[in-house]
Amino acid sequence: FFFFLTDNFAHRTAVRHALANDKDWQGKFISAALPLIEKQHNEIAYLVPWCQLGKPPKEGGVYEWVTFQMKPGGPALWGEAFRAAINAHINTGYTKLISVFHTEYGLLNTVHVIWWNESPDHRAAGRHSAHEDARVVAAVRDSVRFLESQQNVLLVPLQCSPLK
Repeated sequence: FFFFLTDNFAHRTAVRHALANDKDWQGKFISAALPLIEKQHNEIAYLVPWCQLGKPPKEGGVYEWVTFQMKPGGPALWGEAFRAAINAHINTGYTKLISVFHTEYGLLNTVHVIWWNESPDHRAAGRHSAHEDARVVAAVRDSVRFLESQQNVLLVPLQCSPLK
């Protein structure tokens, strides 16, 4: 996964232009990465209004990138139930929320949630506890009626990542 956080479309354009003209970026990253890329998927998503971009409580750890494909209708249909499910997870303390993004361009009704955990084992234990927590079960049960699919990916930051 590779993503840029930008303030708006003008900022996105400026960042992309700067990278396209950055010889160091081209030589050290793009030239090395390009032969390894089999496919590319682009989308533009925004941080949902009720979520601030969080930071991990300490250096290290792993991230879980969860992609939810929700039923058509957008946040007006499923937003309240989805937010309640996210808040139920936050309130238990089993994991730390980093961000929630919703697509603007690309496959619509897609929501990306990024969680931080101390380790993969810590995340597994938190997931097990959440499955037995009545608060989480009730909130998730209400939100899954709007869910089409879900994909979870474990991300381990490289040493060069600002998220390490």
